[in-house]
Amino acid sequence: MIDLLDVNNLLFMIPVSALVALLFALFFYRGIWSKDKGTPEMQKISDAIETGAMAYLRRQYKTIGIISIVLAIVIALCSLAGGDFSNYLNFKVAAAFLIGAGFSILSGYIGMRVSVNANIRVASAARSSFKEAFLCSFRGGAISGIAVSTLSLAGLFGVVFAYDSLIDGTMTDTLHAVVGYAFGASMAALFAQLGGGIYTKAADVGADLVGKVEAGIPEDDPRNPAVIADLVGDNVGDCAGRGADIFESTAAEIIGSMVIGTAVFALSPQMSLNWVFLPLVLMAFGLIASLVGIFAVRVRDEDADVCKALNLGYYVTLAIVIASLAFATYWLLKDEIDGWYYYVGCGIVGIALGLAIVYLTQYYTGDHKPVKSIAKASETGPATNVIYGISIGMESTVLPIVCIVVAIIATYVLGNAADPAAGGLFDGVSTYGLYGTAIGTIAMLASSAFILAEDTFGPITDNAGGIAEMSDQPEEVRRRTDKLDAAGNTTKALTKGYAMASAALAAFLLFAAFFEIVAEIKGIPLAEVFYVNLGDPLIFVGGLIGIVLVAFFASLSIRAVGTAAGEMIEEVRRQFREDKGIMEGTSQPDYARCVDIATRGALKAMVVPALLPILVPVAFGLIYRLVFPEIAYNAVGALIMVGTGMGIFMANFLNNGGGAWDNAKKYIETGQHGGKRSPAHAAAVVGDTVGDPFKDTAGPSIHVLVKLLSTICLVTAVLFVVV
Repeated sequence: MIDLLDVNNLLFMIPVSALVALLFALFFYRGIWSKDKGTPEMQKISDAIETGAMAYLRRQYKTIGIISIVLAIVIALCSLAGGDFSNYLNFKVAAAFLIGAGFSILSGYIGMRVSVNANIRVASAARSSFKEAFLCSFRGGAISGIAVSTLSLAGLFGVVFAYDSLIDGTMTDTLHAVVGYAFGASMAALFAQLGGGIYTKAADVGADLVGKVEAGIPEDDPRNPAVIADLVGDNVGDCAGRGADIFESTAAEIIGSMVIGTAVFALSPQMSLNWVFLPLVLMAFGLIASLVGIFAVRVRDEDADVCKALNLGYYVTLAIVIASLAFATYWLLKDEIDGWYYYVGCGIVGIALGLAIVYLTQYYTGDHKPVKSIAKASETGPATNVIYGISIGMESTVLPIVCIVVAIIATYVLGNAADPAAGGLFDGVSTYGLYGTAIGTIAMLASSAFILAEDTFGPITDNAGGIAEMSDQPEEVRRRTDKLDAAGNTTKALTKGYAMASAALAAFLLFAAFFEIVAEIKGIPLAEVFYVNLGDPLIFVGGLIGIVLVAFFASLSIRAVGTAAGEMIEEVRRQFREDKGIMEGTSQPDYARCVDIATRGALKAMVVPALLPILVPVAFGLIYRLVFPEIAYNAVGALIMVGTGMGIFMANFLNNGGGAWDNAKKYIETGQHGGKRSPAHAAAVVGDTVGDPFKDTAGPSIHVLVKLLSTICLVTAVLFVVV
């Protein structure tokens, strides 16, 4: 039974950190909601954005809810088969699945609700003070980051605590039920991220190609019928989608770490459950660190470097995370193992990986050589712009993957070194080494509240700029919101890189947890099952299925944007053609029609690709169980492993390539290579349009898919094992 009053396990930090975080969130909430909401015209635009966003969420969540209930019933019915099936697939797993999916949905809702209420206040604050506008936008993002991270940590711990009390068994039995929580969170997050990505890019592409290229009007011009849908899309993609994404990232990776912790705990009767609790405690300390970092972010005036201020807050957060990592690891493991400090090293490696990925993403998507080379290529037309963009996107995968490789090796070697009886790295799989990778992953994710605050800051500032322009605010106001928007574009790109790096480590971690459950079902040591022989043709085909699954998912995602955007383009052209008063400013465009097109397109197109990573691994594993029962779990392992590798490559390529195209366009708009309305600018807009579904639809969705592949196999492992 979990004892919250036992200071030796530090679990009391979880409710303490959740309470402190709630107080911070309420403080920021009161400060932001007390701000003026601006002119009636500004409020009218903001209300239209909120109405469209919430209408979309209601329809999307209804779809997710129906699918979740159906899957939960299937999971619960599996218990009727008896035997091992009832131990690993039952109503307790189904209940945890529904809780995880529900909390993931709630995370997206919180992110959306905060964003659509903060944007108008940021736009209003920008009329008088850049400092106030910045604080309002960043602390609005902070409310979302704090709420989602707190919900993830406290919700997961609540389920673990409740199941530990209700289940008459060991912590291992508890975690078997709780893995459903991770599955539910991942499934809901994929739907939210994919649907939001399709929506936002269908609207964005339609608004840009017809408005900026064909009609020659500025971005966020109120004469563009797709502009409200575009602003709504910023929220449903970057707030609701990313909120659910970060929620499932922390939930899935904590559970995976805890499963590996149970494997270490089982190595010796002298071990305690502190190995299982350490990931939870580290995330609790990380939440406190993020609160301090958020509070440390300040700007003095309009000349301040916004990104520098945000970086300072991030560094403060990381410094506290490292200090708390050392303390918590020492406190919990000092009596368990002499080499506890090696796990501190593992955590530092994970944090260093996060920093490295952030800087590499900034290099490839910021105002540096790669982006400038795409801008230069735009002078000779759209074709060369696209060629250079694809090239840069592919090149950008090299160094991040090298960093991930180094991090996995370093954390595994350090974790293995902590084992006093380690016989070497080649004497079989090291459970201590796997735990080292788990701690590296958790340490990297410990700052997730701060990262999500930066991410939500982006769409809030984007919306604020749109509201300022559509309500015809003075140039001074627009200049302030433009500066915030530019910083927001950078933070959105950086957080995508951070999310992909964490997904890469987490996928390996969940992959190891999958084999840990297989070993337990078979009743043999982990080292005897933790292998995938890709030289065996019957296992190699599993890897091929993993590759084509990721590629087909990306294809469907990108195509969905193209289909919905095509309908959006035709609608905008129709309105311009049939109502000449729109361009003259004497008629009001039909914004609602464009919002409806984006909503229908997203909801219709998200279901099939989102179900692929759920149905394909299970169907493949069941077929192998019938035909090749002895190697079914190995073949599924190959599907996860190779699919993960393909996913890491594709997500980096799509995220960075799309970001580079976007910023090449923005670089030209500063006056370079002919500036706005030049041939180079027209070519860059085409490249940006190609990159939109890359960076905001397929790319972010793939790193959710990578984790969902592992979590679905973690939950259904019993289906692939013949004892």
